[in-house]
Amino acid sequence: LEMGGQARRRIPLFEATTGEINDLADATGDLAILMVEEQGLGTILYKQAGDEAIDMDASIGRRARLHDRALGKAILAHLPEERVEAIIQEYGLRQTTEKTIDNRGDLFDSLEQIREEGVSYNRGEAVEGLRGVAVPILTDTGEVLGAISVAGPAARLNGDRFTEELPERLFQARNVIELTTAEAERFAAGEDQAIERWDGDWGYLIAAH
Repeated sequence: LEMGGQARRRIPLFEATTGEINDLADATGDLAILMVEEQGLGTILYKQAGDEAIDMDASIGRRARLHDRALGKAILAHLPEERVEAIIQEYGLRQTTEKTIDNRGDLFDSLEQIREEGVSYNRGEAVEGLRGVAVPILTDTGEVLGAISVAGPAARLNGDRFTEELPERLFQARNVIELTTAEAERFAAGEDQAIERWDGDWGYLIAAH
């Protein structure tokens, strides 16, 4: 029943996210990814490669530890502390590069900074020379549904592009995803809504969800 509930909740997330992921890949030329947390690991639910993207072994359905990548840290930052502790207890903080966060104190400091800034970075923590920037997807109550990211080689993800341009693109995509997911669910549940900024097809959203 728990897994069935998780699957049902991911249908609107997936439907709301794919178009934004495709747009991110087209706009940046890099790899755009949607990740969700399952049993303490991250699972890639969807991805799209831009024209300049490189193959990073990020296949759909692939599972990975959360602590050493931007997507995973964006998710961890918005899980309850006891849940993060349980994930650390089960999977540890394996160091895969010299930049990997491999102790609890540093990880929790990093997660606090992510909550404050709203964005997560990976500067070669999982694979040397590869970087990523990610933002969480949250419900109205602050529950984390997943995270989206743009990832690529450090030669492309650097300077203001890495710390300003890409985060801003992700914030914009996140806003659309959270709006679409939350309001489509409420509309499908029969709640009346007057949303002047939405000009999409509610019938499609109801059918899709």
